[in-house]
Amino acid sequence: MAVTDKIYVKNHRQIGSQLETNIPKGAFKGATLDMLFQGENLAQLDDTTQERVLDFAEDFLDCDCQSNPYCGCAERKFMRYLLGLREQGLGPESIVDVMTDDYMVYAYPGDILSFLDNSVRTLEAVEELADVEGDGEMAEQARRKKQNLSG
Repeated sequence: MAVTDKIYVKNHRQIGSQLETNIPKGAFKGATLDMLFQGENLAQLDDTTQERVLDFAEDFLDCDCQSNPYCGCAERKFMRYLLGLREQGLGPESIVDVMTDDYMVYAYPGDILSFLDNSVRTLEAVEELADVEGDGEMAEQARRKKQNLSG
């Protein structure tokens, strides 16, 4: 299960009541994306929520794919965002606080920790495979990324 499956809309019931409908809790669920990013729905939200939704759309849903927002680009961009926060030295709880402040989405710190741990393990595998293949540049790049994520 991808970490983006464990990213939730904060106050999704309150947002649902503003839209006069139920919306799923998952931020990357198709129905959530459909409801939040249709123009008439966006206009029904209070100013703060509307601003966060627009920020989310600008930062993660801006791609040229025909199947946007269902192409996977948003999920990949969000994972890079999480990794960037970790590279800045933030721990799982701080990452959750920042993403909640930035986009009104949240996750459980344990899910973020698990994602970060899996990312480090993936980089270890890349590093080892690059060494086996004799690609020193790739091995060094993976090593640096792994160190940045490990702290």
